[in-house]
Order: sequence, then C-alpha cells, then structure tokens
Amino acid sequence: MYPNVLGLPFLHTYGLMIAIGFFLACAVLERAFGRKDLGNLAVALVLAGIVGARASYVIEHWQSEFAADPISVLYVFRGGLMFYGGLILATIVFFGWCFWRRQNPLAVGNLGTVVVPLAHAFGRIGCFCYGCCYGKVSDSPFAVVFPVGSPQYFMDGGKQLPVLPTQLFEAAALFALFALLFFVYRRYRRYTAGLYFMLYAAIRFSLEYLRGDPRAAIGPFSISQAISIAMFLFGAGLLFHERASYRR
Repeated sequence: MYPNVLGLPFLHTYGLMIAIGFFLACAVLERAFGRKDLGNLAVALVLAGIVGARASYVIEHWQSEFAADPISVLYVFRGGLMFYGGLILATIVFFGWCFWRRQNPLAVGNLGTVVVPLAHAFGRIGCFCYGCCYGKVSDSPFAVVFPVGSPQYFMDGGKQLPVLPTQLFEAAALFALFALLFFVYRRYRRYTAGLYFMLYAAIRFSLEYLRGDPRAAIGPFSISQAISIAMFLFGAGLLFHERASYRR
C-alpha cells in the first residue's frame, strides 16, 4: 500500500493512477484510431465520472464513513469512488454531447468503450495503493495485509487482517477486457459497446462475492450486483440491435 508517491503527502497515488489511465486512454484513441477530436469529450466524461462516482460512494457508505465527518466527502484524493455511479453520470453526459454534436452515439460509444477498461484498470491499481475496495479476510496465498491506518484497518476495528486484493483481481480482468475490445474493434468496428457492458457486468457481479468492505444491499444482491444485472441486459440489447441492423 503506497497512498503517496515517494512519501510526499501532497502527491496521492490514487489520483496519479487515474491521471495515467486517462492519458493512456486518450493516447490510444489518438495513436491507434486517429481520433484527436474526442479530447473535450474525454475531459467532460472524466469530470462527470468523478462526480458521479464520489456521490454514489458517499450515498452507499454515508453511515460507515461520512456521517461523523461530513466534510470528508470532499476528500476525493483519498479514494472512495464507486465506478457504477461515475459510469451512469458519464453516460448521461455522453448522450448529451452526441446530441449537441450530432454524432451517432453507438458509433462513438463503440470506440470509446474500447479504452474505458484501460483507464479503469489504473484506477483499480490506485484503489489498491490507497487500500480501499478490499476483499474478504482469507488465508489464500494471494491475500495481502494492509498497514495500520488503512481503510481495512479502521473498518475491522483496528486489526490488520489478511484480505483478498480484489482491486488487483479487477485490474487484471480489465486489462484483459481492454485487449479483447481492442481486437474486436480493429477487426469489426462495431459490437464493442455491447460487449463492454455485458463483460464488465459479469466481472463486477462475480467479484462482488469476494469484496470485504461494507456493501449496501438490494435484496440478495449488493447495489453493484443489481446494477450489473441491468448493465448486462442493456449490453445484450445493444449487441442484439447492432447485429440485427448489420444484417439488414
């Protein structure tokens, strides 16, 4: 766990990883696909993603983390973002941008979703460096022990326990998803938006069973699992629509 780069209190690893992921995603769009015109959209989506991700995380963890110190809601640099909340708000901004610029949302979405897992993977590495989004207590050889002062330490009553590094599990899955979507888009120039929503939903739904941090629930599922189900169905609908349109 390295919350600060080189031990400097003003340089947070979490924010650095998000920045690296963002710039790499933009570089892929420009170098591999020649889209230099999506820079403003990318910035808008990142800002919307951060706001949405923070808002949803605060709502889910209000009692456990923020009720006693509401001003800490503003400490985004410490970590604490819920990806699905960011994705929902970024999607709204995305459709607004496409309407304003008169762009085909599915065509732009197929390209944009190729690089989302790449940026997201670095964000999850940032989660690991900060210590949030950790897994369940485990005696697995893959388990890690976060230091005193980490989110896991405080949530488990001041105990350093071996937990699964679910942040790294998800990062690895996201890098693999990026490679798959990159290949599909280069070959077909379509289908990647539907595949992204379906495959990431499956990844997140599965990993939720390994998470050890506080999870709000909707019936038998966590909030993220419930969103994953809706996201999977949405992706399947996109894929079906695109395949049907292509066959005409």
